[in-house]
Amino acid sequence: MYIHLKIIGVLLMALALIHVIFPKYFNWKEEQSHLSLINKQMMNSHTFFVAFTVFLMGFLCFTSSSEIIETQLGNRLALGLGIFWMIRLIFQLFIYSPKLWRGKVFETIVHVIFTFFWGYMVYVFLSVYFNS
Repeated sequence: MYIHLKIIGVLLMALALIHVIFPKYFNWKEEQSHLSLINKQMMNSHTFFVAFTVFLMGFLCFTSSSEIIETQLGNRLALGLGIFWMIRLIFQLFIYSPKLWRGKVFETIVHVIFTFFWGYMVYVFLSVYFNS
C-alpha cells in the first residue's frame, strides 16, 4: 500500500496544479461576467481552496505513507479520505449530468479516467483502514 499512497500523492498534487488552467479552459471570464462580485469571488476562492486541499492531501500521502499505514491516527485519516473520495465518486456517477460528457470524446475520456481514479483512491484508503 505504500507505493499506492505515493502514487495517489503524486496524482493529487498534479490534479491540484491543473486547477490553474480551469479559468481559461472553462472560459470563466465570460461565464462569470453575469455573476455578482461576491459570487465571482466565492467561485474563485473556493476553487483555490479545493485545489489547495487536494494538494495537501497529495503531499500528505506522498510524504507520510508510513504514518498513514502504521499509526492509528493515520488509519483514521485513511478512513476519512476513503469516505471523502467515495462521496466524490458518487457525485461523479450520479450528480454530474451525462450531458457534460456523453458523445464528446475528450470529456468522456476525462470522465472515465476520473471515475477510475476516485474508485482507486476509495479502494486504497479503505484498504489501509480495514487492513490495519
